[in-house]
Amino acid sequence: MFKNNLLSLRKLNNLTQEELAEKLNVSRQAVAKWESGETVPDIDRCRLLAEIFDVSLDDLANYNANEHLGLNVPPKGKHLFGVVTVGEKGQIVIPAKARKTFDISAGDSLVVLGDETQGMALIKSDSFLKLADLIRHRETDSSD
Repeated sequence: MFKNNLLSLRKLNNLTQEELAEKLNVSRQAVAKWESGETVPDIDRCRLLAEIFDVSLDDLANYNANEHLGLNVPPKGKHLFGVVTVGEKGQIVIPAKARKTFDISAGDSLVVLGDETQGMALIKSDSFLKLADLIRHRETDSSD
């Protein structure tokens, strides 16, 4: 997966092997060997690659586009958790990795936000209420 991710990220960022090699202080041949799977870079260069492409080190090494609708490695902090099916009464099951990432547990309250052109979003209600309070206080402070 690493070699495929490296190749797709390099092309997505419109970099030649030579340009990427310069950023990493290695030869173009080293980059070519990584992309062919003949060798892999050391951990320090992997970390630098992740920084250059703004992806997590874990995604750089392990992301499998086939498991994510064929989409490329996402930017750091962005996620595609998979596809869910809506039940007859509108219920969905939030994927386990999403629940873990956002610390969502059974019994938590979520706010469902929507924009007819952008789609829907879920946010924990306590986070939403804190944000609403912050906005409310800023509005009252600015009107004084």
